Amino acid sequence: MNARWMTAALVALLSGLSVRAAEEPAPWAPPPAEAVRKDVFAWLAGQKPEAAVRASAEKLWASLPQRPQATELLSRAAETFSLADPRAKKLVERCWKPYVPGPVDKEEWLRDPKTPPLAAKNLRLYYARWLAQQSLFDEALEQLAGLEPGDVIDPASLLFYRALAHYRLADREPGLKAAERLLANSQQCPRRYKALGELMREDLKRLEDETLDHISRRMDDIRRRLALGRGGPKVRKIEDGVVASLDKLIKEIEDQLQEQEGAAGSSRQSSSPAPESRPLGGKGPGEVVQRNVGSKSGWGNLPPKEREEAMQQVGREFPAHYREVIEQYFRRLAAEGEKAP
Repeated sequence: MNARWMTAALVALLSGLSVRAAEEPAPWAPPPAEAVRKDVFAWLAGQKPEAAVRASAEKLWASLPQRPQATELLSRAAETFSLADPRAKKLVERCWKPYVPGPVDKEEWLRDPKTPPLAAKNLRLYYARWLAQQSLFDEALEQLAGLEPGDVIDPASLLFYRALAHYRLADREPGLKAAERLLANSQQCPRRYKALGELMREDLKRLEDETLDHISRRMDDIRRRLALGRGGPKVRKIEDGVVASLDKLIKEIEDQLQEQEGAAGSSRQSSSPAPESRPLGGKGPGEVVQRNVGSKSGWGNLPPKEREEAMQQVGREFPAHYREVIEQYFRRLAAEGEKAP
């Protein structure tokens, strides 16, 4: 083995390690409290505040616990930003109150390159935390988009609320990714984040598209959006997706029932077939009964007897609360049928 070959092999090995390392997300950890305080007061000095504002900030940080959690540091930083910036003051005060149904401000100034990154990124996280707590998960994800743990004072909250928003929207892969990153440094997580993060991770691992579990979650999401006054094209798109998924599921159950009926009919046939030369008797009129088996969209208009058989099949194979999902589906189709001309 010559030296040149060994050198080439070593370079290739190191390159491969570098690529794998680049693919893995960087580890995260909250910054020290003193470093956060220093950065925040450096930002404040850049705003050239009046003496009264500086005194208020000093008082705010003087009451900080000896070993504060990152969540508390984020809140103190946001309040300090609000002392010197009217836009931050308006945002922080909004986050102290419950959500009132209506339009949600995107706070575009937080993405303005002229806004100092320390304030912009941490206020986006502060705002997203409030949005998620108000069940405004789409809006929360918009604020969290592009943020990395190293960008903010409270990286655990960033990852937790990102995982929570995706979890509530039934977004399996991004939810799992955020939960995994959160739990990769579980020692630095608040206890509630760790416990809920583990539950979300395990639940998302079992989540499969087009199952009753997945359909039920999407229906919960529709109810959430409507309760928040979020009707419109997006909700109708989700509703259409739910109906399409239920159409597919009902069709599969109906096919299973037909196969079972076919197998049962075959087992009831006589073991000694009638001779070919001997006609079989029969008194039926020879007419074919036309049955309503559904509209073009699927199998939602099953006859009552077959609908009940399908419901019983669901009850045998799935948890009982999924029956409500199917019943809602039938009720909706019935209502749509009444509205149709």
